[in-house]
Amino acid sequence: MNPSRVDFLVDLAYGAMIFVSVVLFNFVGTRVGIAFGLGVMVSYVIHVVWKMARFDPEWMTKEVTQNVEDTLTREVDEVIDKLETVNERVDRRPRTEEVEETVDEKVGEKVDETVVDKVDDTVDETVDETVEQKVEQTVDETVEEKVEETVDEKVERKVEETVDEKVGEIATEDGSTPEGESTDDDRSETSD
Repeated sequence: MNPSRVDFLVDLAYGAMIFVSVVLFNFVGTRVGIAFGLGVMVSYVIHVVWKMARFDPEWMTKEVTQNVEDTLTREVDEVIDKLETVNERVDRRPRTEEVEETVDEKVGEKVDETVVDKVDDTVDETVDETVEQKVEQTVDETVEEKVEETVDEKVERKVEETVDEKVGEIATEDGSTPEGESTDDDRSETSD
């Protein structure tokens, strides 16, 4: 038999005897009920003393140790589970190197884009302005020089031709050539 069951049945029997003493107290008489009740109580105290005398202190130590071990094991397992969960979260977080690489890449790309855009805009504006100014200045100077030269040459030629024609007409009318002037034939020979 299991000692726990025997203890339970003995405690139940003492409880039943106390109930019988209460019934006797009510129906048979006060003296009989009190006597029976005192007898039951005295025998119950003897029973408890006997139980305590046979009680094994190591058993109690083993039970307490087992309970403490179970409780500690359960709590340590819970803490370890929580720690593993935290470690998993930390492992999922990006490392410092990864963050630096990502930041370097993103910042580098953004800086490159910004610099290229700014340089393109600045170069376009500067080149457009500079080319426009140089072209205007060069065209103005070149056109002015060429026009001057061309006009001077044409005016000079036209004046010479007109003067030669007029001189030739006057000379043909008079029949003589003025002194120091040459005829068209002389001129063509010298210019060749």
